[in-house]
Amino acid sequence: MRSLYVKFALITIGIMIFSGIFAFFISNTYYQQKLKPENDEKNTEIALDIAEYTDKHPEINLHDYLENISSIGYQLFLVGESGEETLFGAPFRENNLSDSAIEQVLSGDVFHGILNFPQETFVTGFFANELKNTIGVPLTHNNENYALFLRPDIKLLFNEMHILFAWLLALTILLSIIMVLFSTKYLVQPISKLTSATKTLSEGNFNVDELDTERNDELGELSSHFLRMANRLEQTNEMRKEFISNISHDIQSPLSNIKGYTNLLESDSLSLEEKNNYISIINGEISRLSRLTKQLLLLASLDRDEDLMKKDTVNIGEQLKELIRNHQWQMDEKNLSIGFKLPDVTIAADPALLYTVWENLLTNAIKYNKPDGSIELLVDERSESIRVSFIDSGIGINAEEQAKIFDRFYRVDSARTRLIEGTGLGLSIVQAIVQLHGGTIHVNSNENEGTTIDVELPKN
Repeated sequence: MRSLYVKFALITIGIMIFSGIFAFFISNTYYQQKLKPENDEKNTEIALDIAEYTDKHPEINLHDYLENISSIGYQLFLVGESGEETLFGAPFRENNLSDSAIEQVLSGDVFHGILNFPQETFVTGFFANELKNTIGVPLTHNNENYALFLRPDIKLLFNEMHILFAWLLALTILLSIIMVLFSTKYLVQPISKLTSATKTLSEGNFNVDELDTERNDELGELSSHFLRMANRLEQTNEMRKEFISNISHDIQSPLSNIKGYTNLLESDSLSLEEKNNYISIINGEISRLSRLTKQLLLLASLDRDEDLMKKDTVNIGEQLKELIRNHQWQMDEKNLSIGFKLPDVTIAADPALLYTVWENLLTNAIKYNKPDGSIELLVDERSESIRVSFIDSGIGINAEEQAKIFDRFYRVDSARTRLIEGTGLGLSIVQAIVQLHGGTIHVNSNENEGTTIDVELPKN
């Protein structure tokens, strides 16, 4: 399989060759249709001027005169009526002039050999040093008739130019190929790096920093997007590992407790009170596992974008009042005071999912509050949306942790001492449900000063 570099270089060189051939055909057409007739006409005028001059000046030496003409850049071939042939200037490569052409000129006609030179020779016919590629005119000197055949001596006139053009052409082709190879390498190199980075990424290695992200073109933009994708995948992979670690811990811990206390229940020396205590602990761990499983199932459904929404008209004030009644005993246990402003505001939403949001936020406000603290619930109706605020006087969250509280299994008590019960999934579920309803959630908190969580939901 050829590399992209080889393909690009071959295609570019092929385009150059094709363009050169195509340009050659266009140049040939221009030469055949335009330049060749003009060249024939120009040389015919020169030949006729020479013939006219010799006819008007019988006193000059014809051979000396023609020798001088040849020295300034012409090849001349003179044929007399007696058949005597004389060459002036450089010899012709081919002496292929027909007798009929000579007879034609001796009889007084002009021979247009340049114009009628075969077209299949392309533009190179201009350089063909052949006797038939000449202009033939009748010439009279001292009452003697001659046939004079003339063409420019290309070698004499353009010898240095031939060498210059040859070097120019060769250097142009060579430099073009070199520049194509280098430019192709410049263009293909970032793609090769991306290919290598993709292979590295597929092997699970996310260290793909050596990409040309500084280029101000599409390849630079592609490299930047690829690098961001790699970083996002690395974060996702780390989250996956942390998720597995956390869920393993959260499942293993209650299972170990259940197994331990079940083994203790097999002892015949236990009192009834001890048995009831162990059974209560086992039931608590089972409930804990049940909550975890339900939350995981709900998150999985939200991740799959399943159609969980069963919209209905929800009275937010009534729903929050019911929530407070259901959790009043928990607040009483910590001696928490609660204040609220809950007007009757209705929106189109899923009642069960919204209740899950409020329940998670209220239980967090209770769990992370200080004894004798306070909780405040506010509902603010706006033209197109409503804002529900949960304000507590609890332990608060520092700025660094605020960015992570919506991550799955993340808990502020990062040491996981279990002094505060929880799975670390509540706020992840809250965020997913709020986003499912087209709303937003915002946290404002200071450590040891309490937390305010605002949920804004569209009315429709």
